[in-house]
Amino acid sequence: MTDHVPNQVPNQVPDHVPDAPAGPPIRVALADDEAVVRMGLRVLVEREPDMELVGEATDGPQTLDLVRRTRPDVLLLDMRMPGMDGVATLRAITADPALRATKVVVVTTFEIDEYVFDSLQAGASGFILKENAPAELVRAIRVVAAGEALLSPSITRRVLGLFGRHLADGTPPPAGLDELTPREREMVAWAATGRSNEEIAKELTLSPDTVRTHISRAMVKLHARDRAQLVVFAVRAGLTFPTT
Repeated sequence: MTDHVPNQVPNQVPDHVPDAPAGPPIRVALADDEAVVRMGLRVLVEREPDMELVGEATDGPQTLDLVRRTRPDVLLLDMRMPGMDGVATLRAITADPALRATKVVVVTTFEIDEYVFDSLQAGASGFILKENAPAELVRAIRVVAAGEALLSPSITRRVLGLFGRHLADGTPPPAGLDELTPREREMVAWAATGRSNEEIAKELTLSPDTVRTHISRAMVKLHARDRAQLVVFAVRAGLTFPTT
């Protein structure tokens, strides 16, 4: 493991993600039991030229049905819904191989430890607060659709602390850890800071393609569905830099 420790955790939404990526529109689904919240999110999504709203749901069972019918690229999911809470809904989505391509962003009012831990374990691709600026919410969709993790600095610190306590209780490291090369272990640790490939490359004086290759290989070996899950595996394996 390198001794090069990052100076700080980056902003919640990486700046390198393009404002309006070329290609097919990002298919977005909404799940929240509050009509006013859905309306606000709907307006944000529908005004973006690179996004398409494919449907809305108001509870857990409706959300599962919606995702199965429409196969969105990104699901914005509230944690507190009737019928089936957000964590149970998330587990059902990520457990279905047919829905593996759908990235789930938890949209919440509070950064609550147990929700962060359970949701990341269940396969969430990131978190964003409902009170965030509209531009950040829209950008968050693009970040997750591009395969990046979406973890705010405060949530990252809580995840590190929370998983650290679970590790002390004997949580086993992820399968595939022994297959990682020293460089791949280093890249996993850097990915756990929330930095993009470009930011890691700049820190280590490497090309972004080199960083991307090492992280991609590590994700395959660890069976990580996205970078958020890679962060979970990094903490479980102890492949993280000291936090302050």
